[in-house]
Amino acid sequence: MVPGEPADGAEISNVRQAVDSLAHFLRALHQPAPDDAPTNPGRSVPLGKLTEVFESRLDAVADAVDVRRGRQVWSRAVTATSRTGAAVWIHADLHPADALISDGTISGIVDFGDLCAGDPATDLAAAWKLLPQGAAADFLSAYGVTMEATVHRAQGWAVLSALDLISIGRAGERGLPGGQPTWGRAGRRILERVFAFT
Repeated sequence: MVPGEPADGAEISNVRQAVDSLAHFLRALHQPAPDDAPTNPGRSVPLGKLTEVFESRLDAVADAVDVRRGRQVWSRAVTATSRTGAAVWIHADLHPADALISDGTISGIVDFGDLCAGDPATDLAAAWKLLPQGAAADFLSAYGVTMEATVHRAQGWAVLSALDLISIGRAGERGLPGGQPTWGRAGRRILERVFAFT
C-alpha cells in the first residue's frame, strides 16, 4: 500500500521535495521502449492528431474556461517541433488523482494501466498538473528539459487533460455516473498554472 492522499484533495507544501521526487521518478521511467511496447491511441500520438478531441473538450466547458488562451497554448503545442528518436516508456495518465501526497510531498504514483510508449512530454505535463504554481520551471530544470518545443508540447498535454478533468468534475457535481466532484477544481488549477507560465 502506497501511503498518502490523492493530489486532487491534498496540497503539496514541501515543493522542493515534490519537484525532486517527480523529476527523479520520470527520469527513471522514461527509458527507451522496445519496438513491441504497447501504444495508446490517445496518448502515444502527436498532439495534432487529437485536435478534434481538444475542440470537443473545449466546447464542452467553454463557459468555464478562457477559450482564447486555451487555443493559444494548443496551437503552440501542435506546431512545436516533434520529438525525434525512439519512444520511451510513459505513465501517460499523470493527473492529480494518480499522485499521492504525504507529509506535504509526492509519496507515490499509482494507476499504471495506461503505461505505454510515447513522447515524454505527455508525462512532463505533470509540471502543471501536479505541482503548485511557480514550481514548473524548477521541475523542468531538475528533469533536464532543454528544448522549448518539449515545454510547449507538455503544456498542450496539460491543457487537454485539464479540460477533461473539468468536464468530469461537472458530471460529479451533478451526481452523474463517472463523475468526480474534486476533479473540476483540479482541472481549473492546471489551466491557471499553464496560463501563468506562458
